[in-house]
Amino acid sequence: MIPLTWLYAPGDRPRTVARALASGADIVLIDLEDAVAPDRKEYARAATAELLSEPQPVPVHVRINALDGPLAAADLRAVAALPGLSGLRLPKVTAPEQIIRVAERTALADGGALPLYALLETALAVEHAHAIASAHPALHGIALGEADLRADLGLRDDPGLDWSRSRVIVAARAAGLPPPPQSVHPHVRDLEGLAASCAHGRALGFRGRAAIHPRQLPVIERAYLPTEEELHEAGTVIRAAATEAGAQALPDGRFIDAAAVAEAHRTLALARRG
Repeated sequence: MIPLTWLYAPGDRPRTVARALASGADIVLIDLEDAVAPDRKEYARAATAELLSEPQPVPVHVRINALDGPLAAADLRAVAALPGLSGLRLPKVTAPEQIIRVAERTALADGGALPLYALLETALAVEHAHAIASAHPALHGIALGEADLRADLGLRDDPGLDWSRSRVIVAARAAGLPPPPQSVHPHVRDLEGLAASCAHGRALGFRGRAAIHPRQLPVIERAYLPTEEELHEAGTVIRAAATEAGAQALPDGRFIDAAAVAEAHRTLALARRG
């Protein structure tokens, strides 16, 4: 299934994590970093390790603490080999070497690799976006951490992030990774604003979004699933491509080629997911 919703839950609040697992989110993100106070870090790590000692009903990723800090190594030792873990979120990544080191430390005994996801949260990270995205086969995705990036760039208005957003989207696709999900919308009661922001993100090329409250999930999913018009157009393109090889024009004069057909198939795949 193509994931569209990722729900964060603080690692030091097991009841919140349990609600997240039952929320309908495609992926639950247990946070050991920003959402956990310094004096709760050890408890959050232990509670998360206990939960992930068994397989979970939905994929669970863990966002560990910053790789250049003193807590990341303990986080990795505690959770990286557990059967309930589906991926690791690496915050504040700035260079490809960081991905390589974590990939080497978390290599599985059977020769496989634990899926890694890098969060780019500074101007330096955005500048290195493609190098990070192509650093190691274990890296399965990248995304922006917009709160930290906004502070780093000194931005007050949301449109100031659009260049960085586009750069990260292009870097991911150039490295053969899926389109990134949008960063979280921090105003959990502003569902209209969330919907408008999702529409803008979708137009830029994001796919899906991280959330910080279950009420945000249906809004995100609706925004990223194809509309009836998009489904109709995708069906028209695929039917036309089935009748004649090569580039061609539709009855309304629109030109289609292999890229248009591939996009139509992606649209139908998303619809099946919904």
